[in-house]
Amino acid sequence: MSWQHGDLLWLLLAIPLIAAVPVGAWLLRRRATARFGQPGVVRELTAGVSGPWRATRGVLWVLAFAFAIVALAGPQYGSRTRTLRRRGVDVVIALDFSKSMLARDVAPSRIERAKAEIVRLLAELDGDRVGVVAFAGEAMEFPMTTDYAALSLFFRDLGPYDMPVGGTAIARALVTSKRLLDRASRSGGNAPNSSDAARTRVVILMTDGEDHEGDPVAAARELAAAGIRVYTVGIGSRTGEPIPTYAPDGTYTGPLRDAAGNPVLTALTRENEQQLEQIAEATGGRYFRAPRGQVGVDQIRRELRQLRQHENEARRVTVHEARYALALFPALLLLLLEAILPEAWIGRRRPAPKPRRTRRRVGRTREEEVEG
Repeated sequence: MSWQHGDLLWLLLAIPLIAAVPVGAWLLRRRATARFGQPGVVRELTAGVSGPWRATRGVLWVLAFAFAIVALAGPQYGSRTRTLRRRGVDVVIALDFSKSMLARDVAPSRIERAKAEIVRLLAELDGDRVGVVAFAGEAMEFPMTTDYAALSLFFRDLGPYDMPVGGTAIARALVTSKRLLDRASRSGGNAPNSSDAARTRVVILMTDGEDHEGDPVAAARELAAAGIRVYTVGIGSRTGEPIPTYAPDGTYTGPLRDAAGNPVLTALTRENEQQLEQIAEATGGRYFRAPRGQVGVDQIRRELRQLRQHENEARRVTVHEARYALALFPALLLLLLEAILPEAWIGRRRPAPKPRRTRRRVGRTREEEVEG
């Protein structure tokens, strides 16, 4: 046998104090009765009151209190298996919105293909909370939600030219993703007292790998310490692709050129891939290289499907059976019995007063003597 709140059993030491209450009440009643009047008169008035009945009621009251303490301590006896299910996956999609993502080695462009594939991925989710971090030199975030339609609108209306700062800051994107997941956990899903286990937290980092500032691997270690897994997807070709430029009205204005007038090329180099691999390995995730002409969402879809299947697998845990009712029921029964017991003998009547005896006349009256 075990106890859920075993420290409450110390209250049983108060049983002598509880037992002293009816004893003290009896002593006070006895003193008050003694002051009431002559002993014979008092005995005559309290002839129906029973001391044993009162003692029995006091004992029942004390026993009920003891059983109530045992019930509060939560006795547990025996065990059974219970099936718990985890509640899905929290996903943050960190998508690179730098101008290099405008390259057309993926039709119609890296960024447009990535957004379309992510929208298609969102349509297949069911119950998983999803947030978005759009990053270039700075990061923009969309909070965790299950409103996938709102996320689709966010992707549709955002492009590389909407980012306030150019460049690519992968480390900042990872830190923003962690903050987004932590905020979602505090606001209502992964509380410590939750009956089910906490959600698995995942960051999907999709980028062409060109990082211009920060230390992404160090940021990944911070996510790993928080239990967040990062899956990285490298988008782009090894040979290099020109970066197109557009006018404010969307007209193509030619490739981006450097100060010397040469086209600027973007490529997923081996060094960039190694950095993405290190980010994934530091958090227990995986690195995926997008096949040529794709953005790697199919690999992510399969990985999320496996994670979701793992999270939804039944886990059998041993649960101790609570047996507090076995002590609570006797406590209630004893209290009920104490309440209905009388303090006097039922049916007992006070003895009727004896009739006064009259003296019988002896001899004849004076009138009878005169007549005689």
